[in-house]
Amino acid sequence: MQQIATALVKAQKAFAPALKTATNPHFRSKYADLAACIEAVVDALNANGIALIQRTHDSDNGVAIETLFVHESGETISGGIFHVPAAKQDPQGYGSALTYARRYSLMSACGIAPEDDDAESAVKSPPKAAPRVTPPQQPPAAPVASNEEIALRIDRCKTIAELQVLYAELNPEQQAACLQKFSLRKAEVAKKGGADK
Repeated sequence: MQQIATALVKAQKAFAPALKTATNPHFRSKYADLAACIEAVVDALNANGIALIQRTHDSDNGVAIETLFVHESGETISGGIFHVPAAKQDPQGYGSALTYARRYSLMSACGIAPEDDDAESAVKSPPKAAPRVTPPQQPPAAPVASNEEIALRIDRCKTIAELQVLYAELNPEQQAACLQKFSLRKAEVAKKGGADK
């Protein structure tokens, strides 16, 4: 594994940040999509004789992805198998889980993190500290146990800010399972004038 290890170290020195260019329409937030993550690493990998492969493995309730680096010498390194349950047992649910799994498996295997495109990467300046944003004050919430409980909490939200705080408390599976409920409640809140209150 000496050749691929040497090549991977050289490639990693040339990795770019995964730019947050995609928008989540439900909460107007930016994120680094799969294409941005691949774009951040594939040129550097290929320039050092490494192919990037993401293969699927059997999974009963979701998808399992393995990010694999294959050197031109024939040596390989695996990033391990990353499993993501499908929120819905239909093609759309599996497609969403697959994209999510590929993105996070790739970022983990390459050691990259999403970064805003503020043009600093071009001049290699140290990153600026982000302004600190204080979330709306709310009493601490009990751990969320079920989708039914989440649905009740969504219905009690009176502002977009409250919906965003609740969404951030959930794990990715809960977020995916309740996304439609969040969207409907957001539309109701906006219609009643609670978008900025």
